Amino acid sequence: MNSKYTGETVVLAFSGGLDTSYCVLALREQGFAVHTVLVDSGGIGDGQKAWIAERALQLGAAEHHTLDGSQAVWDEFVVPLVYSHARMRNQYPLLCSDRYVIVRLCLALCEELGTRHFAHGCTGMGNDQLRFDQTVDSLGEYTIHAPIRDLQSRTDKVREHECTVLQQHGIAIPDSVSRYSINENLLGVTISGSEIDRFQPPADDTWTLCRPPDEWPAQPLTADIEFEQGRAVALDGRRLAGPALLAELNQAYGAYGVGRHIYTGDVSIGLKGRIVFECPGIDVLLNAHQALEDAVNTRWQNQFRNIVAERWAELVYTGFFYEPHKRDLEAYLLSSQQAVSGTVSMQAHAGQALPVAVRSPYILQQDGAVYAQHCDWSPEQAVGFIKLLGQSSTLAARVRGQQR
Repeated sequence: MNSKYTGETVVLAFSGGLDTSYCVLALREQGFAVHTVLVDSGGIGDGQKAWIAERALQLGAAEHHTLDGSQAVWDEFVVPLVYSHARMRNQYPLLCSDRYVIVRLCLALCEELGTRHFAHGCTGMGNDQLRFDQTVDSLGEYTIHAPIRDLQSRTDKVREHECTVLQQHGIAIPDSVSRYSINENLLGVTISGSEIDRFQPPADDTWTLCRPPDEWPAQPLTADIEFEQGRAVALDGRRLAGPALLAELNQAYGAYGVGRHIYTGDVSIGLKGRIVFECPGIDVLLNAHQALEDAVNTRWQNQFRNIVAERWAELVYTGFFYEPHKRDLEAYLLSSQQAVSGTVSMQAHAGQALPVAVRSPYILQQDGAVYAQHCDWSPEQAVGFIKLLGQSSTLAARVRGQQR
């Protein structure tokens, strides 16, 4: 045993999966007393939490801690996500973002235990290592331990090595764990590995929150989502805390196949990463909020939102959750939500969720003016408006036409 860290305490962000299970053994081998931490960011049932705690102790953890991070994920990530409608490359709604809450709560435990050692199970290939490491560096001065990243310098068959070590210690490995890397939280679920990494069709057992087409209900589902200044506060007239509301949307709309996607993205260090992700509740919230915001905010607000969303998504995706510029963007987003109050009816059918009705006292609609039907201005005013609006383009066509 390497005695360098004998008697030292390390806090390990722990999910019970293959990588973090191996981390417990590797850190113990270095002499650490390992405190495993499961930050429940939603999507984990009581039975699974009990299994994860039991697994941590079976692996030899000095103590296992279960912390509730679901409300923090809602407040710190979901709320500004919905304000912005941010999706990386207009596709992926940043389901990885519970990592920032996980790190923050783990570091708080480090302070409580009096240690400056923090560990995670990230590889040296993906974006999560940047999210974890940069968050640690932004929040304090700690020594970061990454046993899986270290292992990659010794072997190119990492998963096989992990499985062998765990089997040698008598630790059972579920088949799905050995095939896939699965991350589930309040936001949804992401699955990678095996045939997904090889750009092949995902297997049937990758369907989790979303049901496959042959199980979709025949009758449509319609639910009313109420917003107050951009925040979702009620579902079908029932006021709910954010995590509970999102959990209900995941279940209800996942039954109709809403929210299943396949995404290929650019990993920060230059690779292509491919995942299956499912996020019924997030998809429904984003669609509902946009339908309301499009109706109550001005053209300029709605156009500028896209610019803010692209930058906010890039910062969050690449690890800069605590970057001051992100706070600047969120100050604008909060200001833009002052009139975003009302109710949106979302109808689910055959894998889609559509905003079929919008009700708000702030809809920007003038009495006597209905698009494509009737208005309260004259035809002459319309012709004059067109002439003035298009004058620059008309002059350009004439001047440049003369120069041909």
